[in-house]
Amino acid sequence: MDKVELPPALAEAASSFSRYLTGERARSAHTVRAYLSDLGSLLEHAAAEGARELAEIELGTLRRWLGAQSEAGISRSTLARRSATARTFTAWALREELIETDPALRLKAPKVEGSLPGVLQQQQLVRLLTELNEAAQDGSPMALRNRAMVELLYATGLRVGELAGLDIDDLDPDRRTLRVLGKGNKERTVPYGLPAALAVDDWLRRGRTKLVAAGSGPALFLGVRGGRVDQRQVRSVVKGLFEALGDTAATGPHALRHSAATHLLDGGADLRAVQEILGHSSLATTQIYTHVSVDRLRKSYQQAHPRA
Repeated sequence: MDKVELPPALAEAASSFSRYLTGERARSAHTVRAYLSDLGSLLEHAAAEGARELAEIELGTLRRWLGAQSEAGISRSTLARRSATARTFTAWALREELIETDPALRLKAPKVEGSLPGVLQQQQLVRLLTELNEAAQDGSPMALRNRAMVELLYATGLRVGELAGLDIDDLDPDRRTLRVLGKGNKERTVPYGLPAALAVDDWLRRGRTKLVAAGSGPALFLGVRGGRVDQRQVRSVVKGLFEALGDTAATGPHALRHSAATHLLDGGADLRAVQEILGHSSLATTQIYTHVSVDRLRKSYQQAHPRA
């Protein structure tokens, strides 16, 4: 569909919704962009059908919008996300008294088949971290930084954005914990182990001091020019490391987060403790996000079943 110019009422509603997301809901810039992209698609579809006011958007409008995208080959996960965006938007519009009834109340999203990012086996992580240790022996600031970032990602299960946003003062080296600001501006405290502590300390002593610049501020991890490292740089580093392993389907930092959660559960960690570490608001999210390995399942069966 060619891009449709939105009528003034729909354009103003989109602008107000954007202010709501960034203000009251305190959504991240990435989340706001995704919401507004989905909403733009919906409003353009509605305008193409002749809608000029929000009240003219009906359940049928929403269903035809999703149906057209499904026919265009949009994935079920994206359709589910866009359906959620529509429900969030119309619920907001109802509270703001921009509409009298919520057309999305009976809108059903396609069920998303659960998929998990690649999980590294512990021996793969040993190889990866050993290579990072060897690379850091020459004292290269980038090598020291990369080792510290990966050690910390695996030790804590942080999201890549959370890692990039860390400041030096967020670390408590004595207790080996860090303070992290997660989704929805929710703060949590996460522990990390000795290898990560040593790698971070080495980076601070021998690496960061060589890169720090006037604009570095309190950022824990820096780029080559001294600015705060960004998510793209972290993803690029991790992607290269996984490609070098050559025997994993893992592609990005999220696999380290998932690996950390999986290995915690395999080691006997309580599911609610893992939920707290990962910063999930719902235990159901943790249950979907993590899985029980075959080894752990077999061990539980052998311990519990009388005929094992």
